[in-house]
Amino acid sequence: MMAGEGMNYHLAIDIGASSGRHILGCVEDGKLKLEEVYRFEDYLRDDGATLCWDIAKLVREVKAGIAKCGEIGKIPSTIAIDTWGVDYVLLDENQREILPCVAYRDSRTLAVTDEVAALIPQTELYARTGIQKANYNSVYQLFCDKKSGKLDGARYFLNMPDYLAFKLTGVMKNEYTEATTTNLVNAGEMTWDGEILDRLGIKKEIFSEISLPCTEVGDLVGFDFDSKVVLAPSHDTASAVAACSVGDNGVYISSGTWSLIGTENLAPVLSREAMEANFTNEGGIDRRFRFLKNYMGMWLFQNIRRNLDKRYTYDEMMHLAMESERVFYIDTNAQEFVAPENMIDAIRQYLGKGDLPLCDVINAVYHSLAKAYAEVVTEIERISGKTVDTVNIVGGGSKDRYLNQLTAQYTKKRVIAGPVEATATGNLISQLIYAGEVASLAEARKLVQTSFDTEEI
Repeated sequence: MMAGEGMNYHLAIDIGASSGRHILGCVEDGKLKLEEVYRFEDYLRDDGATLCWDIAKLVREVKAGIAKCGEIGKIPSTIAIDTWGVDYVLLDENQREILPCVAYRDSRTLAVTDEVAALIPQTELYARTGIQKANYNSVYQLFCDKKSGKLDGARYFLNMPDYLAFKLTGVMKNEYTEATTTNLVNAGEMTWDGEILDRLGIKKEIFSEISLPCTEVGDLVGFDFDSKVVLAPSHDTASAVAACSVGDNGVYISSGTWSLIGTENLAPVLSREAMEANFTNEGGIDRRFRFLKNYMGMWLFQNIRRNLDKRYTYDEMMHLAMESERVFYIDTNAQEFVAPENMIDAIRQYLGKGDLPLCDVINAVYHSLAKAYAEVVTEIERISGKTVDTVNIVGGGSKDRYLNQLTAQYTKKRVIAGPVEATATGNLISQLIYAGEVASLAEARKLVQTSFDTEEI
């Protein structure tokens, strides 16, 4: 536990697709110290027709975690929120939510990707935004809302972290890194692309001017203490990468529900080769670009464990896989694995082996992920011209020793694991930059290096 008196606390509210945490941070004796004060989960709903987010519960839990800080006497001077990408909340002219808030794993967008391509070809969409084609991107979700009439009554568009910040402050802002996941931001200009919006018939007035990380949203309201709500890199991967010192020849893997493999650039890569390889150029801290690919990661293990009624811990599942003497490969991004009723059965059916032992099923996921990582590293070298020497795995998945070992084996690169709490750490260092406690991103990354243990595999 951190010392309470005289400390300047900052609060990272880090919300993933399956759980959220409130993590307090402060700089003490030259190191960034973290303390988890609140955790919550279970805010994805299936009403039988639609997968949607329980945003009322999300708001309650966000506020409950902030209240917890008051209860323990550790008042944050600043608060920032990061979440997953692409999802959003629409509000009407009276600032009331237009429900349901549909989740990105819902299948509604599958029917409209060709319609969008007919209005703006993928080659042009990529050349303008640099964002990979994925049927869950906000551009397809908003097109669905336009077709259904849901968009007619909308006056405001807020990505999920921006909506939660609005509920804390009454101030509406669209943050840059999260906005880029919509596939509607011009990569060169870093603004909403009016040409795309016009071509798709999506009204431009619902979007506010894009704001950068490390800037202010507004004062916290509704609490008996004072805090500033500020913008972290609001997309969780952008926060994770902010905490990662990848260097010019490094690649990061942000390993969580999704595995995001990429490098950091000062300019977007908008070539046809990058598009055909399905790379994305999402926004990063300090006007940087995260040149990366997305793969389903721990999502696969999470669902296998759920199918087993959580009889095994993740470590026990890892040891089961290590006992396997056979290797099978799956496409970890196959549609069959997006939201199956039973992930184990889905993998067996994909492989055409209905009686495949559990150890082999889990081992297939391990080897398939490591193989995918290696393929992306090779593509990054080919497309960007970089010679990659180091792979830095951050996030919760960096604790998986077997996956780390396989990553080193398949990539044939130096692999460093950690920090585990990369997303919350990146969120917090953006608050330190805003508060003037560190002078720059480079200084903040040095603070991260001295504060947390990493392991070379």
